[in-house]
Amino acid sequence: MTASAPRAVLTATATDFRVQSWEPIDFTLRYVDGVFAPENPQVADLYRDRGRCLAIVDETVHGLYGDRMRAYFDHHRIPVTIVALRIAETAKSLRTLERIVDEFAAFGLLRTEPVLVVGGGLTTDVTGFACASYKRGTPYVRIPTTLIGLIDASVAMKVAVNHGKHKNRLGAFHASREVLLDFGFLATLPQPQVRNGLAEMVKIATVANAELFGVLEKYGEELLTTGFGHRDGTPELRETAHHAGYEAIRTMLELEHANLHELDLDRVIAFGHTWSPTLELAPDTPMLHGHAISIDMAFSATLAQRRGHVSAGERDRIHRLFSGLGLAVDSPLLTAELLTRATDSIVQTRGGLLRAAVPDPIGACRFLNDVTTTELADTLAAHKDLVTDLPTAVEGVAMWSRPA
Repeated sequence: MTASAPRAVLTATATDFRVQSWEPIDFTLRYVDGVFAPENPQVADLYRDRGRCLAIVDETVHGLYGDRMRAYFDHHRIPVTIVALRIAETAKSLRTLERIVDEFAAFGLLRTEPVLVVGGGLTTDVTGFACASYKRGTPYVRIPTTLIGLIDASVAMKVAVNHGKHKNRLGAFHASREVLLDFGFLATLPQPQVRNGLAEMVKIATVANAELFGVLEKYGEELLTTGFGHRDGTPELRETAHHAGYEAIRTMLELEHANLHELDLDRVIAFGHTWSPTLELAPDTPMLHGHAISIDMAFSATLAQRRGHVSAGERDRIHRLFSGLGLAVDSPLLTAELLTRATDSIVQTRGGLLRAAVPDPIGACRFLNDVTTTELADTLAAHKDLVTDLPTAVEGVAMWSRPA
């Protein structure tokens, strides 16, 4: 658990000093079947030498697995302090971060002592940012418990909180030391949250993995209803689920591992994340992330077809896949005015260019920088006409986030 020392060079002349430093990024994503089963040592091995563990745990996860966690640490004779937090999208804030930091201080957390973070993307995002901030960088270990956490939020090294109506406006790059992947948590994950994660999986498939797209077309609805085979799924479906999850993670890492600090702002995995950050937080009760990005992706597919990058058939396949999973493909909140505001906002994030990722064709990606306000408005009108007969053209299934 000891961090590697940076490589550094100091050059001194009569008029200036130059410092060059290269700090290694080294983290592992490791599959564990039953991460809190007493016979599995992976978690205990990370804390045995420390002789104690501070765990920040999502409140719902704690209700389901808290006793199992305590029994696990008792079995390994490691004292554990568990802090259960309820973090909704509206509570993904600096106020929640401050509460977590206060828990670090009350525990007497050492600067080199890794925090154990157990929960979905909201929990790992906020706690990861608290770790990045606390004493200018405290290590942590992630155990994601949602599909979106397993295949997306815990794969990269971004951590953040929202600010006002701005999604992830404050954040940092702070990699966890290790990510332990236990898809068994999906057995108790509510179906709306499985759907939430499937949106991110469709994202990866649409612009970077055509084979995975086909798997989701064939098995997506069954994966949704069975919690990726962990609720009454056949062995064959479990095998398909494992393949889909593995492919999503592998593809994400192939795309991101050389660009962890986002120095290259043309990012394939930003598909669906051009207009959705503004859309997601537009209502008083935010949309679930998966529905916001599915609306963005469905609209982007329409834009791609009008530009000639996908065929009408491919566009319709994308729309049908989202809607068949219960994901929104349009919203009354998606207006020309919102698209304009969202464009202005994301251009600031992306260094002055739109960099809108669109499929070209399914399984590949291109970036658009020359989309005008007029084209957005015309595409939006066409999009609303195209999807009007789909079941989720007005609202997706269970698409609203939980209250704070």
